Amino acid sequence: MKEKREIYRFLHVTPRRIFEQLDQYVIGQRHAKEVLAIAAYNHLKRIEYLKFGGDVSIRKSNILMIGPSGSGKTYLARTLAKILDVAFAYNDATAFTEAGYYGEDVEVAIGRLLYATNQNVNAAENGIVFIDEIDKIARRGGSARTGAGPRDIGGEGVQQALLKILEGEKIFVPLNVTAHWNKYDYVEIDISNILFICAGSFSDMDEPTEGKTAGFFESAPPPHHEIGTEELVKYGFVPELLGRLPLRVELDELTADDLVSILTEPREAMIPEYQRLCALDQIQLEFSRGALLEVAHAAMKQRLGARALRAILEKVLHPILFVGPERAGERIVIEPDDVRRAVAQL
Repeated sequence: MKEKREIYRFLHVTPRRIFEQLDQYVIGQRHAKEVLAIAAYNHLKRIEYLKFGGDVSIRKSNILMIGPSGSGKTYLARTLAKILDVAFAYNDATAFTEAGYYGEDVEVAIGRLLYATNQNVNAAENGIVFIDEIDKIARRGGSARTGAGPRDIGGEGVQQALLKILEGEKIFVPLNVTAHWNKYDYVEIDISNILFICAGSFSDMDEPTEGKTAGFFESAPPPHHEIGTEELVKYGFVPELLGRLPLRVELDELTADDLVSILTEPREAMIPEYQRLCALDQIQLEFSRGALLEVAHAAMKQRLGARALRAILEKVLHPILFVGPERAGERIVIEPDDVRRAVAQL
């Protein structure tokens, strides 16, 4: 009975609790947070089930996240790893190449996870590998979006290489990710319990039609629309790869109100961060609601979502931060005109 109780030692970490913790850091994207919470909970249960001698009948549910730039794909995955207290490794799919070409072998993705654990194999075997820009390795033809010819170094060959790590068992990975070409410095890792989260913007999913701007997300799809397997195959993905990414979730494009909330509400919000910095110089920094909306609209115009916010804030606050110690004791309120002047210089 003791072993049976131990198998369920993660029951205090329910999907709802994982969601609530994600909610403290990530604004909006409710559906994506629910999907990730369920996947994470099942991932933990699967690990414990196998650890205590369960049959290998619970398959791993790797995730494909689809959403516009700056919608929070990477931040969601990184925050999930923090909540679960597991190792996290970020990878850019465009760096991977088919075996025999110059670039990174896909095993480097696991090597980064091992590096994140300070070479702790046991910790790495239960971590999360995030692969960004997955849409950039779609199979290309002679008249492809990138204009690539029939030699497909960054497309189908990489997809085929990814198959062995998305649902593999044991592989040899490089101990030194900066010298992964050294074939003698490898260690064996069981990758069957590593959760893979792949993500991409798929911004050119739809071909332009008359009266419509090109770009999948610019045509305002229905909320939580799930792109089907047939669409992804047409886009350039091999069915075998899609079969290893059974959970798919589409993130919503962030609204101006979402971006204002991102600036002010989460535990790692930027406005309180800058207010603390100014408080160290005895400056009381405040933003009017209109100023926050101006920052949000500026980010939306750049089509970078939340990723643009910090650069805009740095520009807005540059004059204040430069002379901060000289304005001790002052109360400074940022107004819309202050933001507009700063943005005009970007």
